[in-house]
Amino acid sequence: MTIMARIHYLQGDATCPQVKGPKVIAHVCNDRGGWGKGFVVAVSRRWPEPEAAYRQWHRDRAGNDFRLGAAQLVQVTPDTWVANMIGQHGTRSSRSTGPPIRYDALRRCLHTLASHASGDVSP
Repeated sequence: MTIMARIHYLQGDATCPQVKGPKVIAHVCNDRGGWGKGFVVAVSRRWPEPEAAYRQWHRDRAGNDFRLGAAQLVQVTPDTWVANMIGQHGTRSSRSTGPPIRYDALRRCLHTLASHASGDVSP
């Protein structure tokens, strides 16, 4: 069976979704605790909670699930959550060989996110 999907592109501010109902803003984080470049700058400008939650999650990593493939949902408004998804190993540097993204970890993050979004698991 072939499933045909259509992609509908929207332009605008990704931190301000324009749909009604529950919303999740998903983004990829690294497994080193770094936050400060790329899309997270816009997220932090809009809400302080996702960065604070990510940094605390990383700080307490010895006793929690902070690792590649883990996802953390942070509620920022009554109907909006930010999903911090650990799908990147380290950060890109001039010494890197290949991209830091880990697609298997990202797949696990998205699977967790799908479970949350469908109501199977509480955030």
